[in-house]
Amino acid sequence: MNIQKMPSSSAQDRNVSVWFQKIQNGEIKLPRFQRHQAWDKNRICSLLDTVIQNLPLGVTLILNVDEEPFVSRYLETAPQTNMRVTEHLLDGQQRLTSLWRSLHNNYQWEKYFLYLSKYDQDYEEENEDKVNIFRKNRWHNKKGWKMPLWADSPKDTFSRGLIPLEIFRPGDISEEIDNWVNEATAPNKPDPNSDNYEAELFKWMEGKNKLMNEIRDVRETITHFNLPYLSLPVSTSKDTALQVFINMNTNSKPLSQYDIIRAEIEGVAKKSLDDLEQHLRRNYPNVENYERVSYLILATSALLQDKLPNQRGMWDMNKEVMVNNWGKMESGLEKMAEFLEGEGVFDRQRLPTNAVLAVIAALFNYLPKNVDEKGTFNQLIKKYLWTAFFTDRYENSAATHAYNDFMALKKVIIGTLKKDGKPFTENDVPIFNKEKYAIAGVDELTKVGWPKRENIRGRAIMAVFYKLGAIDFADGLRLNRTQLQKGKRHYHHIFPDSIIKHLKELGVEPYLALNCALISDKTNLNISNKEPLRYLKERYEWVEEDVVNTRLRSHLIPIKELANGGYENLSEEKKDKKLIKDYNAFIKKRAFYVETAIKQLIQGKEISANQIIKEAEEKFLELEIESQTT
Repeated sequence: MNIQKMPSSSAQDRNVSVWFQKIQNGEIKLPRFQRHQAWDKNRICSLLDTVIQNLPLGVTLILNVDEEPFVSRYLETAPQTNMRVTEHLLDGQQRLTSLWRSLHNNYQWEKYFLYLSKYDQDYEEENEDKVNIFRKNRWHNKKGWKMPLWADSPKDTFSRGLIPLEIFRPGDISEEIDNWVNEATAPNKPDPNSDNYEAELFKWMEGKNKLMNEIRDVRETITHFNLPYLSLPVSTSKDTALQVFINMNTNSKPLSQYDIIRAEIEGVAKKSLDDLEQHLRRNYPNVENYERVSYLILATSALLQDKLPNQRGMWDMNKEVMVNNWGKMESGLEKMAEFLEGEGVFDRQRLPTNAVLAVIAALFNYLPKNVDEKGTFNQLIKKYLWTAFFTDRYENSAATHAYNDFMALKKVIIGTLKKDGKPFTENDVPIFNKEKYAIAGVDELTKVGWPKRENIRGRAIMAVFYKLGAIDFADGLRLNRTQLQKGKRHYHHIFPDSIIKHLKELGVEPYLALNCALISDKTNLNISNKEPLRYLKERYEWVEEDVVNTRLRSHLIPIKELANGGYENLSEEKKDKKLIKDYNAFIKKRAFYVETAIKQLIQGKEISANQIIKEAEEKFLELEIESQTT
């Protein structure tokens, strides 16, 4: 792994006047993926109070740039100079934008002031001078005037003890300050005809100079206020800068890579990713049953450009090409959803691994037109799907492995030739390497935990039953998406845990995938010492034997092993011993059934419960005979 060496990250000083000069010149811009200003008015006031009191603020983060790595935009209301950009502001947008806008008085619906209580003609507290930031909301009246009118009048604001913040902004604005002070203090200027005119004039001039000095002192504080920053060097890679930005982003709703790519698309391709996504959701609603649509869009689009379906690959995609490929990506996702439903996988809660989704969706863009070739294609995709479910190929480095499998499968499908002139075959697809990625066998299957937890193998075992239809014990309906969405199916123990859970200390684990069936709920009856099959018959009111067999077989439940009973008249010790033996026999036989089904599925074949059970029983019998003769 290449580790990028970064310089030490000690903060550097930079005062507000320098920040403002860079903003004014257009030297500093924001990566477009950053959200627009989001601070509320109270937070802006708090920031401004901190500045005028010269208290410390947190550091900002910039990326030094020669050529801009990201689509960018100017800070809100900053001059669009089109000058050379030298810095991208990765963190600190809210602080700088709030300072820039409040000190330039360009918020549309509010205006910020410095409040000095000693100039407030209506202030009633004695011996207490208050200094703080004051905000006034603005609005337009029916005549179109911006209200309240006094907020733009120097004499009316000053009489309230208010000085507009734009008077304190850095820069050469001495004339603007003089004009404001003259207008603000004009009502107090003495009448030349007054008997004490000279004394009153001297007092007025003294007060005016005092106000000018106070404005100067606050301006000095703001101008030289230190807003320190950390900087990333020009050599910083795009993905490193993005990762640093995401790590430092502390909003209540941090930006995702989807937010970032959305902004890049809107900046480069001039298309709204939100509009495109909504189109996909409306036209292909089943897609989002399997994963977040935003992830599927990015992962599939990345593969269509031969990029890794991970964060780096998604960032590195050509965004114009992504938009141009949108129809292909949508079509692929639609076919992926149809394919998974046909394989009995209906939603993300039942999906063993999401690593297969983008691979299958992208591969459907290479679906042949010839009928025979379509059949071969579908068989190959089935092999891939079920092999992914029953190997550890996607347990680690899933995105990298998915990419390599995709690239190899694509070469097989489109008939790419190797250097020796021979075509790529399934033997060249990494996931099909059985020596490196062994298919789960009976021993592994018997140890797989409860499928409701997020484990690939547990969900994969259950997927076999869904593929077979998994008939509900109560109503006799085959499993479908509607039942799942309405919450009509639940994970249940076939050997009830209330019968065997007390044997856990003896090594019995009731929470195994092979002891699970996804069926509708029914009120539990008194279990007592009943054998599981008898308990299920009473619970689900089965009468006819063929009903019993059909419903159990659709879940690959071994009926003979389930029917072992005779616990009623046994001592506790003998009953426990028999329960352990019967339970283990049940789990082993069901594992044998599932393994038989897996062997068919990873060859891309269709399966039926009766065929699987018949084949498994014959093989099981052969092994029993072999074990008895050796």
